[in-house]
Amino acid sequence: MQKPRQRFSGKDTRTKINKAIRASELRVVGPEGENLGTLSLADALKQAEKFKLDLIEISPKAKPPVAKIMDFGQYRYDTKRKASKAKAKAHVTETKSVQVKIGTGEHDQQLKAKRVAEWLEEGHRVKVDLFLWGRYKYMEAGFLKERLQRFLKIIPYEYKIADPMKKSPKGFTTTLERVPGAKIQKPKILEAEKKEVTKKKEAPAKETKSKKKSLDDLLEGGMI
Repeated sequence: MQKPRQRFSGKDTRTKINKAIRASELRVVGPEGENLGTLSLADALKQAEKFKLDLIEISPKAKPPVAKIMDFGQYRYDTKRKASKAKAKAHVTETKSVQVKIGTGEHDQQLKAKRVAEWLEEGHRVKVDLFLWGRYKYMEAGFLKERLQRFLKIIPYEYKIADPMKKSPKGFTTTLERVPGAKIQKPKILEAEKKEVTKKKEAPAKETKSKKKSLDDLLEGGMI
């Protein structure tokens, strides 16, 4: 017993080619993009056969529908490539969030600042929150803003303020967005790290000076 034919529900979005085209007349585009005018379906198929190519309905909703004479395999390849390019360009931007606290260590601040830079480079906006709890909520506003500003200064990326610094339910907040054409820079060194680097550079000089003094003491004491 022959099975009943399955009916297609909904709109048929498949590209119609050659004899599958139902329009009685078409505005036809030739293989080189030339306008062949409005032709009957039969004449359009003859033109496609003449070029040994397919007749492809590329704009079915136009009046009359538009068809192009070309190789269907090439048409599918071109369509997929255009879709891929469009998808790549359609970058969805989000508002990312990062939170810092008064007691956040310098190493953690550097990591958070780097993450902010990466988000900005990807085109996202970044909301930076200074989270306050307990007694920190009642500290002077100027001091708290300065703490948040200190974190913003170490972000290794050029940005602009999209939403100025203001008080929020959790503490203080500001929103950043990228400057077009900016690139991630080398991580900025915190003041404490600068002091540590300076201390290490100065240490050998102090040690040499100390050795020289010891040698002078020995000479004066007649030990050498």
